[in-house]
Amino acid sequence: MAFRERGRPSSLVAWAAALLLALGVERALALPEICIQCPGSVQNLSEVALYCKQTPGLMLHARCCLNQKGTILGLDLQNCSLKDPGPHFPQAHTAIIIDLQVNPLKDDLAGTFRGFTQLQTLILPQDVSCPGGINAWDTVTFYTNNQTCQGQRNLCNSTGDPEMCPENGSCEPDGPGLLQCVCADGFHGYKCMRQGSFPLLMFFGILGSTTLSISILLWGTQRRKAKAS
Repeated sequence: MAFRERGRPSSLVAWAAALLLALGVERALALPEICIQCPGSVQNLSEVALYCKQTPGLMLHARCCLNQKGTILGLDLQNCSLKDPGPHFPQAHTAIIIDLQVNPLKDDLAGTFRGFTQLQTLILPQDVSCPGGINAWDTVTFYTNNQTCQGQRNLCNSTGDPEMCPENGSCEPDGPGLLQCVCADGFHGYKCMRQGSFPLLMFFGILGSTTLSISILLWGTQRRKAKAS
């Protein structure tokens, strides 16, 4: 006759609950700084919350909407008394939707969104212009207390200047109203005119020798000053 130990299932449940709690705490501690830059959490009726709840596989944590890999797809920093998005803002470069309304932001945000190539919806205070201007977006809608920049345009497709990038380079978007010329494989340097891989050994060799020479010169100068005194 087999005997079953009483209390065993409850101990397993307690162990599993403790494990889940530990994983939850670990996940919370591993949140990107931008997600906890502002106290509180995403408001239930915000555009970021609606996007996160309507998209399968996404979850809300603090001020962010994350996928299962922890990638930021939504960021809600509304009403955070921000004059600028802060040094951790580039962590949200993968975001598709960002809400920055009800903040005393400075008007010029163009450089702030460099690298935000996935951004499709940006909600701003009414007195702050969409980064890149109206030509960088499909739709700019003004409301009573905010404005929405919708549908980031790929300026590489709309410049109409095939010679904007050199022959051995190609145009790639780099955020709202921003673009960059990227050298093709096997080319580098000014206007992508140099062929072959970048000479890393030569570069670091020259840099190292220059640094060493300057250090020796400064050391010798300090010694002469010390002897003179």
